[in-house]
Amino acid sequence: MLPRRFTVLDVQAETHDTVTLGLAPVDGIPMAFRPGQFAMVGRPGFGEVPISISGDPDEPARLMHTVRAVGDATAALTRCAVGDPVFARGPYGRGWEEESGTDGDVLVVAGGIGLAPVRPVVLAVLRHRERYGRVVVVVGSRTPTDLLYRPQLEEWAARDDLDVVVTVDAGEPSWRGNVGLVTDVLPDLDPAATLVLVCGPEVMMRLTADALVRRGVVPSQIRVSMERNMRCGVGLCGHCQLREVFVCVDGPVLGYDRARTLMTMRGL
Repeated sequence: MLPRRFTVLDVQAETHDTVTLGLAPVDGIPMAFRPGQFAMVGRPGFGEVPISISGDPDEPARLMHTVRAVGDATAALTRCAVGDPVFARGPYGRGWEEESGTDGDVLVVAGGIGLAPVRPVVLAVLRHRERYGRVVVVVGSRTPTDLLYRPQLEEWAARDDLDVVVTVDAGEPSWRGNVGLVTDVLPDLDPAATLVLVCGPEVMMRLTADALVRRGVVPSQIRVSMERNMRCGVGLCGHCQLREVFVCVDGPVLGYDRARTLMTMRGL
């Protein structure tokens, strides 16, 4: 529960309202994390918010968070400059547990800023590429200018051992890629041997997961990240409770066999 002090190493503008912060711990102790976990991050005087860790799990000495300005605390983080103080505590929650997909195919589907929580798992899979079959990353965005990590997406797309599919809701005159929903560009994979990791707006995750279930993917092999309403990070405040689930402890990553009912239950 005790926040630690970090210093902003670098600030990378992703879109007009989103930045990626590189943070270094003042005490020199790395924050080791698993892909899919989050930290509580904030600036002095503005409070803290839960934000997924979006860096490389093999580089824990450089904590990375991609932040979109949607409130006072996140807006304050997006205004950070190099050298500014930031506090963080964590990591918290359950990760993607991508190791369970070893020897099979892996499909990663991200919508909007949902690419940030899945970026570490893509990096982890690529670092151990020989353990997996076909690996596909499907990315959806409102417009081309809203895409995160564009240089890295281009780098991934150039690889021979990774398929990258990008689609946008609305193209621009110079856009030559896909236009439409992520469900329109889902690849054909072996449903019996595919681990699916989905992150984005809840309606997008539900529609994507249901589309894959109709193709024969078992719900327990589909994982979604239920990142909403978290406040304490350790299951004490109850703010993130969804019936019997405390998202900050039991999640944020949940199997769709467990999340499906929660995502469709009226009032939750």
